Amino acid sequence: MNKQCTVALAGNPNSGKTTLFNLLTGSHQHIGNWPGVTVEKKSGRLKNNPDIIIQDLPGTYSLSAYSPEEVITRNFLINDKPEQIINVLDATNIERNLYFSLQLMETGVPIILALNMLDLLVKQRQYRIDTKKLSYLLNVPVVSISALKKKNINQLTKQVIANTDQPQTYPHPVYDKRLESALSMIGEQIDGIIEADQLLWYAIKLFERDEAVGHLKLTAQQQTEIDNIIDTAEKLFNDDSDSIVVNARYDYIERIINMCVVRTSDFSMSMSDRVDMVVTNRILALPIFIFVMWIVYFLSIQTIGTIGSDWVNDVLFGDFIPNSANAILTYLHVSVWLKSLIIDGLINGIGSVLGFLPQIMMLFLCLSILEDCGYMARIAFVMDRIFHRFNLSGKSFIPMLISTGCGVPGIMSTRTIESKSDRRMTIMLTTFMPCSAKLTVIALVSGTFFPENSWVAPTSYFISILTVVGSGIFLKKTKLFSEPPTPFVMELPAYHLPSIGNVSHSVWIKAHAFIKKAGTIIFASCVAIWFLSNFNFHFQMVDQNDSILRDIGMVIAPIFAPLGFGDWHATVAVIAGLIAKENCVSTLNITFGSSSTASFMSTLRQTYSPMAGYSFLVFNLLCAPCFAAIGAMYKEFGDALWTWRAVIYQTVVAYMCALSIFQVSEIIQGNVSGYFVALSFIAIGLMLYGIFIKRERPQQLELY
Repeated sequence: MNKQCTVALAGNPNSGKTTLFNLLTGSHQHIGNWPGVTVEKKSGRLKNNPDIIIQDLPGTYSLSAYSPEEVITRNFLINDKPEQIINVLDATNIERNLYFSLQLMETGVPIILALNMLDLLVKQRQYRIDTKKLSYLLNVPVVSISALKKKNINQLTKQVIANTDQPQTYPHPVYDKRLESALSMIGEQIDGIIEADQLLWYAIKLFERDEAVGHLKLTAQQQTEIDNIIDTAEKLFNDDSDSIVVNARYDYIERIINMCVVRTSDFSMSMSDRVDMVVTNRILALPIFIFVMWIVYFLSIQTIGTIGSDWVNDVLFGDFIPNSANAILTYLHVSVWLKSLIIDGLINGIGSVLGFLPQIMMLFLCLSILEDCGYMARIAFVMDRIFHRFNLSGKSFIPMLISTGCGVPGIMSTRTIESKSDRRMTIMLTTFMPCSAKLTVIALVSGTFFPENSWVAPTSYFISILTVVGSGIFLKKTKLFSEPPTPFVMELPAYHLPSIGNVSHSVWIKAHAFIKKAGTIIFASCVAIWFLSNFNFHFQMVDQNDSILRDIGMVIAPIFAPLGFGDWHATVAVIAGLIAKENCVSTLNITFGSSSTASFMSTLRQTYSPMAGYSFLVFNLLCAPCFAAIGAMYKEFGDALWTWRAVIYQTVVAYMCALSIFQVSEIIQGNVSGYFVALSFIAIGLMLYGIFIKRERPQQLELY
């Protein structure tokens, strides 16, 4: 086969679509247990068949699109016209998935049904699906697969190739005769305007009065005829046109299911349902979540992860690499400045970041296990219950969960939110969550100032959530975000044992991105920081206290004095953190001129108090994100003004929170400074006022 063929991969959210895409193409797209993992169409070539292009489309429940990623799916299927569609169905929710299948069949594109998760259906033993009869009744190929266990993928591939070699068209579903008659008459009105294979889809959309077909530019006579057809049908069915189509589809699905789905046992509560009675319980859900996250951070930052980090810091970057580099450079008679750049700038700077890689990988491992087994999807459900009490949408929490890996995909996943104001607010709040880059700061502060306290790392996570909730409450009271919250409906996947392949792949992808960043952005930043901290404005090599960086830092440092870290070292670290948050750690290491991680931490303890260190952590946790995330914000906002609003808001919130935490701790310790205390109380007062003050709603006029 030499002709290039495009195959669309479509299905409901969380149906295993991206897992199948990775298997078919050999790609490594992230797999998640919640909607929003795919927010852009991704393409890849079928393994061993480069002429077949697979397009992974965002998951959607309907082609009547409401959110941006649903529009992407519909527009691709209708406008780009792929040669085939692989429709991935969750076999454990066959009825709901078939509803989307019927809509895909209406587009006129040849379709293959990939019936996924049949292995879970076998375990439940409540019903079985006669796939041969299903294929016969729908008149389309049906292939049973298990994407998770990689079963029957070759069979699906063969079916795709067979359809490509011998293109076929399949008849559309046959609905109620009265509806079919109405659709046929509408089709006659647009015959010649629309290609024959898409005639049914456009007829249905016109019947539903869908705005998506407003571009057809019908004549006044055609529009009048169509309106009369719709009005007649609505009177005949005694229902609106939307409901007529929906009911017709479900009637058709019911007939199909009655003939090809056989119940094998009486209904009984599954193990997933039993577990959910506990972990999603109104009273127990939140304490369980807090305990789980404490365990995650305890394992990552305090115990198992620390063992690996100690070896990397003390042995690899503390002794072996610096000493080896020093010996080689001395043997080669390298100049003093170049030797300092390589050892003090690059090895110590990058090493201080990579030293936390074992802790970060352990955290990724724990979170990937929780995600893959289905627990993190429950957290979105639990948080929706909490968010809804404060007039917020639970849909906003899914981008925040994604942001714990990286803020950029988290920001992009806000496209799943239909409400424009909720989407904008979520973009503003998403990067409050601790991403992998911020974990280096969390690990540094925890290990340096609180080595025996396991509460520090998890509190950073919960401070982020509390800041999101508090900010959401405040922003919802402003005119810019006053729309009602978007309803949140989410299917909870069944619990299952985590896949070793999925978990290890997820950890590797995130760790690889972290290492790649250290070798590119952090590398360049370390060179720049070393130069600025070792040269003056006349480009003469000087002591750090006479350097360019020190002069710049001293100008800005007073701003951070109320936060407890008002010296030039911490100040320039905060600024460098805008490039990449890992720079906060490497910049501190370079500017203090530490020869090892142990001496670096010792210097930090001598320079800052524990609460000053914690204040530094909170500020960098909540302030404006890195440039990459800011760029993603600009792309999603599509507006520089909104981007600046977000950056300024985040920075102000971070400053107020860090100020309040540090100054309250100073009061508790008896170190009272009237000016700074006044500032902290003003900050606390403003935050409480913004959260708890009731927004006055405009009075409605009563007509008598």
